[in-house]
Amino acid sequence: QVQLVESGGGLVQAGGSLRLSCAASGRTSSIYRMGWFRQTPGKERELVARFIWRSGDILYVPSVQGRFTLSRDIAKNTMHLQMNSLKPEDTAVYSCAVRVFGGSDYAYWGQGTQVTVSS
Repeated sequence: QVQLVESGGGLVQAGGSLRLSCAASGRTSSIYRMGWFRQTPGKERELVARFIWRSGDILYVPSVQGRFTLSRDIAKNTMHLQMNSLKPEDTAVYSCAVRVFGGSDYAYWGQGTQVTVSS
């Protein structure tokens, strides 16, 4: 089992910045991938960015490339998402998630944190 606790989020004007953090605990040695997803009402949840945890390989979706930066503190099993140049279309509930070795999908999820970008 992996437990995830998110922090950060909030309300910001367009062009502003926010930083999200996600702290993992439990069987952290089993983490294969750790990522951020977002969802708005009526839309499917989408991957925003993710680490392959051990290698540090990062993937960003095109809509956030160049604006969002993923970082991590391996010793603390914590991942951060620095979001700059925010746009109203970035408004969503952001959740961190973990896929473990041997798992077929992201099975562990944080509680989610609201990000609202006003125009």
